[in-house]
Amino acid sequence: MTNEEFNELFRKRTIIFALKVIEFLETVPFNSATRVLSFQICKSATSVGANFRAFCRGRSRNERHAKICIVVEEADESVYRLELFALAKYGDEKLLTWLTTESIELIKITTSIKHSMK
Repeated sequence: MTNEEFNELFRKRTIIFALKVIEFLETVPFNSATRVLSFQICKSATSVGANFRAFCRGRSRNERHAKICIVVEEADESVYRLELFALAKYGDEKLLTWLTTESIELIKITTSIKHSMK
């Protein structure tokens, strides 16, 4: 698989992840705590894909490295917030499990990319 093919597949994967987070948020009851958490998870989950796109279009090695570091950070923040939803028992459990697993996979993949750039 070429870099371009991988990048395209990963871009699609991050879009699916973001859309599934939005789908999950529709299952969460609305209250003051979930309002804040929902906003934060939506921002971090959509940022994963947005920053991966920026990584793909980076103008220099340093710029690409900085962007992939942000992708790792945003995916990790997504895991943290998903864990909070799970501990509070908010939202669809099956979808929450899928999202947590997927975000951990996204971290592993992007961390590998980050380390290969050193």
